[in-house]
Amino acid sequence: MTHRIAIIGLGKIAIDQHVPSIMANDDFELAAIVSGRRATVHDLPSFRTQEELYEAMPDVKTVAICTPPAGRFETVRTALHAGRDVLIEKPPSATLGEITELAALATAERRVFFTTWHSRFNPAVEEARRLLAGRRLQRLEVDWREDVRRWHPGQAWIWQAGGFGVFDPGINALSIVTEIMPEPIFVASARLEVPANRQTPIGAEITFATPDPVPDSRLTAIFDWRKEGEQSWTISAETTEGTRLVLTEGGAKLTVNDELVIDEPSQEYPRIYALWAQLLAEGRSHVDVRPLRLVADAFLVGDREQTDAFKD
Repeated sequence: MTHRIAIIGLGKIAIDQHVPSIMANDDFELAAIVSGRRATVHDLPSFRTQEELYEAMPDVKTVAICTPPAGRFETVRTALHAGRDVLIEKPPSATLGEITELAALATAERRVFFTTWHSRFNPAVEEARRLLAGRRLQRLEVDWREDVRRWHPGQAWIWQAGGFGVFDPGINALSIVTEIMPEPIFVASARLEVPANRQTPIGAEITFATPDPVPDSRLTAIFDWRKEGEQSWTISAETTEGTRLVLTEGGAKLTVNDELVIDEPSQEYPRIYALWAQLLAEGRSHVDVRPLRLVADAFLVGDREQTDAFKD
């Protein structure tokens, strides 16, 4: 069965990842775009609102929502009430309360609902999870530093309340951590650096804890949006047995005890849509809020420090 799908919100991530991944997957037909600007690709029909789409193209039964998380609640709610199956970009919502309500609504409406975390879909992440299963961690170090001007130029929403700031990319690291950790993890403490003229952090440090911690263990993360030159998306882990794993390039490469064991081109979004097709065929939702919970807890317990004003 080929699913006719529409993209709601035609921004950078939709154009760069969702459009080509959908068009390369025989299980889907990209049928339309919803954009307040009436933007489109490949001469597809473009509608200003979901309601216009659903009235004009009732056979489009699934949507990929790529709008910013702030304000997304009503967008997803409208789609579910209209009887559409929904895939949403990360982060799934602005708050934990919103995503909890949306998941319940999807169940009540008997719709398939998929919260995607694209960084998990690299083979290196799968292998790291397998190698760490049943182990205990002595060390975990997340080093996630990039240049906000390079990756998020002119995106004012990320600096507003509900826009996540440095956690917009940083939540990718947390999605990997929650996938590969052999036990639950939560925020013990955090420090948030917030520019004087913004509402969300440009830098953050987190110390994690587990329910039954290893003596003298250290589980930490550093996120920074001021990194010029070579970017860093690295997660390092060391077990109590001494095995050392390092995921680099956002989870694309895996080194075990200094030996490179996986180095493959990113297939994150093609694999997302392969799973989306499977979920639709099975009528099964997949909702995971663990990465969002870590961000929410960092905001809840973190010490806020004002830093220099940010100029885009």
